[in-house]
Amino acid sequence: MRYLVPLLVLLVAGCAPAPQPTKPSTSAPLLSNEHEHDSLTGMTAIDLAEHLGTPRIQIREGDGLKLQYTGVNCVLDAYLYPPPEGSGVPRVTHIDARNEQGVATSAKACIASIEGR
Repeated sequence: MRYLVPLLVLLVAGCAPAPQPTKPSTSAPLLSNEHEHDSLTGMTAIDLAEHLGTPRIQIREGDGLKLQYTGVNCVLDAYLYPPPEGSGVPRVTHIDARNEQGVATSAKACIASIEGR
């Protein structure tokens, strides 16, 4: 079971159509090597797996995908959605970080905790 989730993430990501090249703009999605380190915005499921490891939970909700990671004292939820045009690789558009009691906490500190494991 432990190896099933990363395999499923890679399988789902592999089925997505290749993104079409676009002209750079201020509203264009970030490339995987240009993600915001404080928020993970713009990362794909594969990028998240490379940075944070295997998610604890993976939930598909309509077009969206929720990946949950745990750090030493925090839980991080990353929400991935396809581009507004409807096709392309889903990317992180929002994250939530909370402590073990469910109180909102610093996403930057939580990400560092998960990356540092």
